[in-house]
Amino acid sequence: MDEASAEQRLQAVRDRIAKSAALAGRKASEIELIAVAKTHPAEAILPLIEAGQRSFGENRVQEAQAKWPELKQRFPDLRLHLVGQLQSNKAQDAVALFDTIHSVDRPSLVTALARAMQRAERRPDCFIQVNIGDEPQKGGCTVAGLPALVEAFRQAGLPLAGLMGIPPADVEPAPYFALLAKLGRCHGVTGLSMGMSGDFETAVTIGATHVRIGTALFGER
Repeated sequence: MDEASAEQRLQAVRDRIAKSAALAGRKASEIELIAVAKTHPAEAILPLIEAGQRSFGENRVQEAQAKWPELKQRFPDLRLHLVGQLQSNKAQDAVALFDTIHSVDRPSLVTALARAMQRAERRPDCFIQVNIGDEPQKGGCTVAGLPALVEAFRQAGLPLAGLMGIPPADVEPAPYFALLAKLGRCHGVTGLSMGMSGDFETAVTIGATHVRIGTALFGER
């Protein structure tokens, strides 16, 4: 992607976030735009960094390890988010590299992350992923299992930034975003990581604090 088009795409997404936020009586500054860079090489990411984007997301620890240490060295103010599933045996690597982990969905992962944070003396923010559509193929704890997982977080002393959810494909996403927002209120957490390229405007009007955008910024894979 050439530099001009990266800048244009970034501005277009920011404008859409600002417009949706205004409709809901919110400020655009309340919403963190995460550019999801999975499968894209460093040379495709650089134009967005140079256009001013600072928060990026990756799905896999291993892929991120190959790209981001050098980029973070060059641009120390970058923030890196893990938005894909995390295996417990990768907890230490994730804690070392990421600033925020969006996909914590089971007690064993809470335990692994707590140990890794203690060893690394580094405490990335964490979101609990909730399977808001009750879909067997998707990660995330069940709605019924959320209270126990919140308690596991608190017992382990993990920094709970909020909840993350992905609505089912090809249906109206608003009720699912509203469910996640309600669960957040019930559990006293303010962060809501919800909304992707196809539905982030709806998510912003319902209270998203973090939106995870890939295609609208990088183009079709």
